[in-house]
Amino acid sequence: MDADVLIIGAGLAGLVAGNELVRAGRKVAIVEQENGRNLGGQAFWSFGGLFLVDTPMQRRLRVRDSFDLAWQDWQGSAAWDRLDGHLPEDEWAAQWGRAYVEFAAGDKRPWLEEQGVRFTPLVGWAERGSGTAAGHGNSVPRFHVPWGTGTGISEPFADKARTAAEEGSLTFFFRHQVDGLILDGDTVTGVHGTVLAADDAGRGIPSSRQAVGGFELRAQAVVIASGGIGGNHEQVRRWWPARLGTPPSDMITGVPQHVDGRMLDIATGAGVRLVNRDRMWHYTEGVRNWDPVWPQHGIRILPGPSSLWFDALGRRLPAPGLPGYDTIGTLAILRNTPDIAQYDHSWFILTQKMIEKEFALSGSEQNPDLTNRDVGLLLRSRLGRGAPPPVEAFKKNGEDFVVAGNLTDLVAGMNTLTDTALLDRDLIERQIRQRDAELDNPYSKDLQVMGIHNSRRFLGDRLTRTASPHKILDPAAGPLIAVKLHVITRKTLGGIQTDLTGRAFDTAGHPIYGLYAAGEAAGFGGGGAHGYNALEGTFLGGCIFTGRTVGRSLAALL
Repeated sequence: MDADVLIIGAGLAGLVAGNELVRAGRKVAIVEQENGRNLGGQAFWSFGGLFLVDTPMQRRLRVRDSFDLAWQDWQGSAAWDRLDGHLPEDEWAAQWGRAYVEFAAGDKRPWLEEQGVRFTPLVGWAERGSGTAAGHGNSVPRFHVPWGTGTGISEPFADKARTAAEEGSLTFFFRHQVDGLILDGDTVTGVHGTVLAADDAGRGIPSSRQAVGGFELRAQAVVIASGGIGGNHEQVRRWWPARLGTPPSDMITGVPQHVDGRMLDIATGAGVRLVNRDRMWHYTEGVRNWDPVWPQHGIRILPGPSSLWFDALGRRLPAPGLPGYDTIGTLAILRNTPDIAQYDHSWFILTQKMIEKEFALSGSEQNPDLTNRDVGLLLRSRLGRGAPPPVEAFKKNGEDFVVAGNLTDLVAGMNTLTDTALLDRDLIERQIRQRDAELDNPYSKDLQVMGIHNSRRFLGDRLTRTASPHKILDPAAGPLIAVKLHVITRKTLGGIQTDLTGRAFDTAGHPIYGLYAAGEAAGFGGGGAHGYNALEGTFLGGCIFTGRTVGRSLAALL
């Protein structure tokens, strides 16, 4: 045996599982096709927000939360509907979903703090939902922001893994690409694959696939923690569900190119059961990165509630197509509406006053104040005058941004960003004036304006995320800004079906001895713990929870 446990993938789920096993005295090998600079995987690049329930940070901001309310929200969002019949796909997914909410309302925060994670006082209100109490969305703010953003989550576990490697209890096999599972009878006992040529490419930069040899490694158990398909547009289109219309012909990418789903296909070929592969999570507020790291590199805007959202023909999106409300609901509007399905973009129109307070960019590298734990910069960039410097950099350099002193010039600039001029200035002005008329009173029939007032009742949003209500055509709030938005690929919500210990199933519904799965490869638990929708802050948390569960299960078994 080369180790007690082999883990495929050096992302967050694999690192957490490895940490639990090392703590229990087990020998671990982590097999990773990229080089050591990519330790931590996608988590390193993320904003780092975590879904937590009933925390001191929420209570300080006068938010009353509970497990019961969070579980109500989770069920309404997941909408699991594959619970009946032979081998139901949601059988284990729903159990994992409840277990995760219990974790988020229980020892998740104190346990993470024991591991070295530190939280800011910031709590965001992500995915506000579809507009009904029993439907999709967070009833209250639950998006907790750590110091260090994604690096503040991934690096404590990466550091533990580096220390374990120095001490000899963990071995990294970087530049080792797994090509298949080794089975002895009905038990998985190892992996085989290709040794790739050494390549010291920077984190996230595509690396060589030149083969220089082969390898075979054996252990008592194998954990698949290889991530999803977000970097592989061919796979995204292959599994794109009919309920979301036609997939865009042009998308941008929110994860490195090596997040390609290759290991999931290898698992399928070995008889592992994958479920809910048509469930995925892609954002509609993507912009092209003006300083890209990987091909088609996109950044997601984390919008406050005030920007007006227009389709490619210049019509305001109906609810739930509001900024920050319903990711999949908005995607469905954009892809299912017949006369705009041929277009792959939509638009925000906003003011300088809005962008200064309401625009945040997803990604550790886009939030230097939080990533570098710089309190002074945080106060200046989030509470001072002007937009945060990374947002201003996108406004200045990003190809999807248009800035103008009046609406005529703004629409003209927007029309230069498409092959043909699709936007009518008078139509857009009429809709903006209709919206602006709703601000003459402190109440409104406009759902978005109602949402702005609602948002400012939450102290956290009033201080840092929601501009005071104002008319978009008020010159004092300008200049006007338009942002061309793209679909940006991100997460796989389905995956390898697992029981509550993380054991993988075969296509007949039987556990496969020696094979486990964690993180995005396992659909964040059971092959689909989120169901159809996520509540945000749950992807990193799902990697942590499944990784910890698998690590502890194997530590107790072996």
